Amino acid sequence: MAFGALYFIVMFLGLGAGSYYIIKKATDLEPFGLINRFMIYYFVFDLVFRFFMQKTPVMNIRPLLYINIKKDTIVNYTLGKSALSFFNIMHLFFFIPFAVVLCIEGFSVLGVMTWLVGMLATVLIINFLNILIDKKDVVFYSVAVVFIALGALQYFGWFDATNYTVYYFKGLYDYPWMVIIALAVLFFVFRIVHRFFKSNLYLDAGLSTQHDIAKSQHFDWLDQFGTLGAFLKNDIRLITRNKRAKSVIIMSFLFLFYGLLFITGAIEAYENPVWKIFGGIFVTGGFMFSFGQFVPSWDSSYYNLMMSQNIPYRDYLSSKWWLMVIVTLISAVLASFYLIFGWKVYLLVLAAAVYNIGINAHIVLLAGAFTRTPIDLMSNKNAFGDKKAFNFKTLLLIIPQILIPLALYYLGIAFFNDLIGLLFVALAGVAGFAFKGYVFNKIENIYKTQKYDTILAYKQKN
Repeated sequence: MAFGALYFIVMFLGLGAGSYYIIKKATDLEPFGLINRFMIYYFVFDLVFRFFMQKTPVMNIRPLLYINIKKDTIVNYTLGKSALSFFNIMHLFFFIPFAVVLCIEGFSVLGVMTWLVGMLATVLIINFLNILIDKKDVVFYSVAVVFIALGALQYFGWFDATNYTVYYFKGLYDYPWMVIIALAVLFFVFRIVHRFFKSNLYLDAGLSTQHDIAKSQHFDWLDQFGTLGAFLKNDIRLITRNKRAKSVIIMSFLFLFYGLLFITGAIEAYENPVWKIFGGIFVTGGFMFSFGQFVPSWDSSYYNLMMSQNIPYRDYLSSKWWLMVIVTLISAVLASFYLIFGWKVYLLVLAAAVYNIGINAHIVLLAGAFTRTPIDLMSNKNAFGDKKAFNFKTLLLIIPQILIPLALYYLGIAFFNDLIGLLFVALAGVAGFAFKGYVFNKIENIYKTQKYDTILAYKQKN
């Protein structure tokens, strides 16, 4: 964590001190105006990065509510902690050196100061907006729709948002009074977040639940597989009954069409042939990635009970592995419509499916051991993934999940042809399947060593 923080500090310092001169040397455009034009992308990326990486403020309020402390004080303290987050502080290492450079280059000191205050106010606005996005689905979907709509309009050349946002960012320098707008928006967003937290600052918040009529599902045909069949029945019931699990199935179906972005040339950046294997991995691995990263979090509500029973960890993990493999095979069959684009395209999908079964199925199980995020099965919150699933251990596991198949495919096409590249990817999957027993022993041992940390994590209900 310290190394990562130091890395970002150095990068932001370098960009803050050098971006003006880099732009001035590389282009004929005025650097300050160009940066203001594309500053909207800076903040959009910041918001997306925060959504996946930044922890929202939480506090154990139970011992505080019967003490003579005002609710406003509790909420202000909690939100104040979020304002002092490293995700906000690291922006200082970009904006302050950049403001110093502007003053050195002869820009108005007053204008630079109001621009700097406006930028820092916008950083805090993003901070509090991220809290609302994380806590309220309506805000998440509203922001997502706006971003997607603006991105699509700009991609097709119908509307360029930067032509208008530049007036705000540049206006903070040209018209110092405009900093009042940034501060007013910051105050408005803060009050919304403050009101949201205060309205939920009581012990009964979130305790009420809706009850539906129970439906019996037996799946007796799975009994022939013994303990493995019992776990499979439990997972199938979970998927068919709960909102959050159902959303995983929907996302898995949508991932079947993800490869079209790479095959049809809809996005120019994806026309590189190596990117096609990237799309192929997700075509058949959508369920594997969205479901597997939360093993054993799907069972967090009764995980303590399971761990008190005489249940072999091996059977538990095998049931999850078989479920992901079966859905991957079904996805490979459903993806047969890629034959429309030629047999080589579908062969790429099949090679990626073999890699998913042989390698990625094991890796997502391993990643699940380090996620430890309790899941509310009756909620659709964060249906597109949970940001707490993203930590440095799981991020490191992206290397064998994504980068290795890309490297194998690249080696094949670089020294031979695309078919040899696909053969390399498929053989890696076959090798992973051949060593399944050995790999499972290692994964099982990791789950056992993480057992009590996982139990402790699932007790946290903040």
